[in-house]
Amino acid sequence: MKIGSYELSNRLFVAPMAGVTDRPFRQLCKKLGAGYAVSEMIASNALLWKSEKTQRRANHEGEFAPIAVQIAGADPAMMAAAARINVDQGAQIIDINMGCPAKKVCNVAAGSALMKNEILVGKILDAVIQAVGVGADAVPVSLKIRTGWDRDHKNAMAIACIAESAGISALTIHGRTRADLFHGAAEYEQITAVKARVGIPVIANGDIDSPQKAQAVLEQTKADAIMIGRAAQGRPWIFREIQHYLNTDTMLASPETHEIQQIMNDHLLDHYAFYGEYTGLRTARKHIGWYCKGLRNSHAFRQRMNTADDCRSQLAMVNDFFAEMQVHSKRLLFLEAA
Repeated sequence: MKIGSYELSNRLFVAPMAGVTDRPFRQLCKKLGAGYAVSEMIASNALLWKSEKTQRRANHEGEFAPIAVQIAGADPAMMAAAARINVDQGAQIIDINMGCPAKKVCNVAAGSALMKNEILVGKILDAVIQAVGVGADAVPVSLKIRTGWDRDHKNAMAIACIAESAGISALTIHGRTRADLFHGAAEYEQITAVKARVGIPVIANGDIDSPQKAQAVLEQTKADAIMIGRAAQGRPWIFREIQHYLNTDTMLASPETHEIQQIMNDHLLDHYAFYGEYTGLRTARKHIGWYCKGLRNSHAFRQRMNTADDCRSQLAMVNDFFAEMQVHSKRLLFLEAA
């Protein structure tokens, strides 16, 4: 699988998710088997470029290549400028967001709202590609879309053809319309049809939550790669599980409690260092909740963990919780043996 001149290690992509796929999470997913990860969405509005949030999202220090940055907006000139700025800051691939269904994005005619205006789509793609994607130092430009605006207005095929003609290097399709948000089942038929029509790489996205599902989607759609979002929250090792299944047709054993604890420790320490004490403490809560979901007494633990007033205390609570888990597991084994 290639995007432009970049040869990727496999066909497993981490989806860009606001508030989730920061640099620590992207790095972790890559260490655990993902071949490619796209940054959180960065707004093209120049007024926001110097904000702390945008500067943090554009921080790629030490990140595994290729570094892919997603930009969002509805003005061709502003999108072109945002692409150039991000390339200057280290982006090696620019991804254009035309798939986000969030109201605050669509209300400014960006994200998946752009699929309503195919002429504007073409202008944005042309502007960004002219800004960074031509010449000797061309930077590949990819695009993410949905199947359409709603069930009655599905135009992924038309957008895909516009993208191919413009020179887009890869196309990701989330198998739902904007109106669907994340409800209902993903429509892989639309992705299959687009893949059969265009010659550029197509990445399938939506509802891929297991090795078996990953293989089925690849076989059905004939996509060049798959992109995984929500299923990686609290389970970043899903990428190595999928790759093992694709390679061997057998399931990799789930990580044991002590390994999950070590993965969490490494992730949280990197997270705290990236965000600092105040923000790191608060933004880590969702990740801890995802890791612990379904574990014994996890609900009570999450409530207790949310009372921590510094990162050191929060991390200690996490390790105490996992220590209790291991003691409980050993007690059960002893009782079974007796």
